Amino acid sequence: MTVIDLESYEDALATYDPVMGLEVHVELGTKTKMFCGCSTELKQDANSQTCPVCLGLPGALPVVNEIGVESAIKIGLALNCEIAEWCRFARKNYFYPDMPKNFQTSQYDEPIAFDGYLDVQLEDGEIFRVQIERAHMEEDTGKSTHVGGATGRIHGASHSLLDYNRAGIPLIEIVTKPIEGAGARAPEVAKAYVAELRELIKALGVSEARMEMGQMRCDVNLSLRPHGREAFGTRSETKNVNSLRSVERAARFEIQRHAAVLNSGGTIVQETRHFHEEDGSTTAGRIKDNAEDYRYFPEPDLVPVAPARDWVEELRKGLPELPRLRRARLKEEWGVSEHDMQSILNAGAVDLIVATTEVGAPADQARKWWMGELARNANETGRALDELGVTPAQVARVAELVASGDLNDKLARQVLEGVLAGEGDPDTVVEKRGLKVVSDEGALSTAVDEAIAGNAAIADKIRGGKVAAAGALVGAVMKATRGQADAGRVRELILEKLGVEG
Repeated sequence: MTVIDLESYEDALATYDPVMGLEVHVELGTKTKMFCGCSTELKQDANSQTCPVCLGLPGALPVVNEIGVESAIKIGLALNCEIAEWCRFARKNYFYPDMPKNFQTSQYDEPIAFDGYLDVQLEDGEIFRVQIERAHMEEDTGKSTHVGGATGRIHGASHSLLDYNRAGIPLIEIVTKPIEGAGARAPEVAKAYVAELRELIKALGVSEARMEMGQMRCDVNLSLRPHGREAFGTRSETKNVNSLRSVERAARFEIQRHAAVLNSGGTIVQETRHFHEEDGSTTAGRIKDNAEDYRYFPEPDLVPVAPARDWVEELRKGLPELPRLRRARLKEEWGVSEHDMQSILNAGAVDLIVATTEVGAPADQARKWWMGELARNANETGRALDELGVTPAQVARVAELVASGDLNDKLARQVLEGVLAGEGDPDTVVEKRGLKVVSDEGALSTAVDEAIAGNAAIADKIRGGKVAAAGALVGAVMKATRGQADAGRVRELILEKLGVEG
């Protein structure tokens, strides 16, 4: 990979103001494609979910997916946008092998939603408003797999494979207005915006918005202008960035790269760029086309879309609580700090904790297990919390067993370990592994007697008033019972047998 000279971030911001534009593509969770009846189910055999419409065969006529339109309106409303009374689709013409029609059905100058905003919260609590230019409907392209090269890209590949299952899947593209005034926090603003947008999309139920699966991806447009100048600089467009961390890294890298080019007397080229996860760098793709190069014209095979105002208002009334407001409410209800709430959000645990409380667990216990043992396992295995295979009901049952005294924390961790390993629900794991707390007084009394007899010196210290030494005997009993004794009751028995007040 070519080594790119970078300006230090601090020096770049001392001279230039960054201006960003973020374009986010969201794959809608409809059962069928945007303009035909083909299934959108994932991980099916290549080219098994295609028809004359999504393959662009002569004479095939598209029909608009009503749920796709409804989803677009919901997104527009949640982004405080105006909803068009009348809009239409257009043909965006360009050739690429993964687009069999040689044009993409999209919207150009008449989007379904426009002129909105999204307030995002930064890590220190500051609210930054991102203005939305438009949200428009379009279709996804197919998938190209380049084989034989070292990078997985077309350069150096021996051949390419094309899968058109994805061609025609409904997309909503959300385009911001130029984001100015963020200064050194521009990368943080970009990350926070995409994170908030993802939570909003998920709350609306229109997409799972899983960035790692390509269901949501972001193009990061960035330019620099010298302090005091109003005209924008030439922008670059880093394409298809698919994680929150990568959005932040891409913006930061481009700020440093642009500054280095400009400070050396060079000229920024308007181009697309590829982001590289391994080192956070970007490399040149192709010279970026302008809108006129796409030769947009109205799609003649689709009727205009004119959402009835009463339908729009009905959808507005049905919008869920916005994620930022919901988090503020939950933060208050749970009594957690802003930092802790951010950690819960970053871990993807908000909905899981809520679901666990809804089946009976106290909020603090739900947080404890999802953000403790289960988050640790998710980090170690590289999975999301909701991919672990543990349900909120199972976590609530573990919390219930701890509260009832049937399990202690150590045993509860072993139970979750068994559930994660596929050994069954918590009660089954407890039974199979024999993990219940030993509460039989006779068995506990015998174990305590043996611990006292085997540790006479420590017992004498306790009799002499050093009650803190009882911890050593408790540890001995816990070891003898494989951690299954009730530690509190064991301590009480030790002090009773030694004639010491607790």
